Order: sequence, then C-alpha cells, then structure tokens
Amino acid sequence: MSSSEVWYEVIEHKDYLYVIRERIDEIEPRFHTAYVNIYLLLGSEKALLIDTGCGLFPLKPIIDKIIGQRELLVFNTHCHFDHRGANDEFPEVYIHESEKSMISVPEDISWLKDSSKEIVEKYKKKDFKLKPSAIIKSLKEGDELDLGGIKVKIIHTPGHSVGSISLFTDKGELFTGDLAHYGAMYLPKKSELHVILESLSKLLTLFENFKSKKIYPAHEDYAVGKELISSLHKGISNLDLIWHTKIKDEFLEAWILDDKNFRYVVSIK
Repeated sequence: MSSSEVWYEVIEHKDYLYVIRERIDEIEPRFHTAYVNIYLLLGSEKALLIDTGCGLFPLKPIIDKIIGQRELLVFNTHCHFDHRGANDEFPEVYIHESEKSMISVPEDISWLKDSSKEIVEKYKKKDFKLKPSAIIKSLKEGDELDLGGIKVKIIHTPGHSVGSISLFTDKGELFTGDLAHYGAMYLPKKSELHVILESLSKLLTLFENFKSKKIYPAHEDYAVGKELISSLHKGISNLDLIWHTKIKDEFLEAWILDDKNFRYVVSIK
C-alpha cells in the first residue's frame, strides 16, 4: 500500500460521489479541526474534484484510480493552503475570479515548521512551498457545468474568504467549502461578520427554493442537514451575547468563542 493510500481515507458515499478525507490535526493540531473533506463527483463524461487538500501526499494517483477515462475538472472552493495543497499535480485548476491571483503563485507554508507533528517534515521536499497549477482559470457566480447526468452551479459565498464558493448540484448536494461546517468555524473580523451572514442567508434561500437534501462541508461531518446553516447563522448573529467569553489565540491571531454547536474563530486582523 502506498503512502497516499495510507494517508487518505477514500469513501464511496454514492455511486457518483466519493469523499476523500485527510487528518489536518495530524499536520497541525492548533487548528482545532480534525478532518479535511475533498469531494469527487462522477458524471458520465466528466469528473469534478472539489479541492485538493493539504498537499502532504500525492492526491492524483488516488483520483486517477476512480475516474477512469472521464475528463477531470479541478475546482478550489477558496485559496487557503488546505484546499489548494495538491494543485500542482493537476494541469489546470479553477477558482473564483477574486482569488485567481492568490493561487497563481507558490504559497509559503514555512509557519508549519512550528507544528508539534513530525509528519510536517515531509513538506521539506517541497521547500515548505505549495506550487500552483500551470493554468488557473476563473469561476464566477452563476457559472454552470454539466458533468454528464449531473449539473453543478457555482454560488459565490464570501465571508470565510473573499472568493469562497459553494457548489450546488441538480441532485440536491450542496458543497459549502469552509463557509459552513460543524466544529471550528473560521470567521472574518467582527466588523465584517455581516458578509458571512449574507452568504448563509443566500444558502438558506436556496434550500427553500430547491429543497436541497444534504450539505457537504470541507471539514468535519458531511452529509448533514439544513440545520447546520440555520444554527450557524443564529450563532454568528448572537455572538455579542457571548463576546465576553472570548479567549485570544496567538497562533491563529483570533478570538475563540464557543457555544453548544460551534467553536468560533474570529479574526483579530
């Protein structure tokens, strides 16, 4: 068994949807997050890879075994390192137009040298830099693609980052990237929380209009229900009620607050 096969947990969730998981807490436990979820959608003609993970071990061999002769498209839900890590393994990657420049250059991840986990030494082979794909293409609100029997629509949902996107399929799956998931939610600074609330409201409207069945976040639990978005919207809206409980996290440069559903990581910068 290869190192990639040991590192990645590959789950055939549906006959057309695979979940590929890696343990980000084994890279850096101070993120307050256990899992990264990478998704692979299989249409009759094309396959869509949603994010490329942390880039610690080769991802492409895993994907190639699953997709067969299908043409592969690769989308980043946003530009952060744990979503673009293996971009350089693929000849072409798509991302929202506002973050195209951010993944067009190498990303310095030397700050990971301080991790307590020895496995980060594997990044030495990359000089602690994540290389970009050779070709970066843009996505925007409303873009649609047909994989063959599965149609996917792009929804611009800023808040976690300026170019964060969600993807909605005509089969009822909603992929939210880092906009919404259980566990540690990374939020913008307090004065910009309205941006993420607007994006969450947009997705709640989507549920009302199209009756989406399940949500597939980029971290932690997946195939969860609408209550994720509604409870997160309520929690962020009520942060003032627990603001006095905040604790400063020097590593993340953020305030940490907890309620019964989420750990809120609110940027200080």
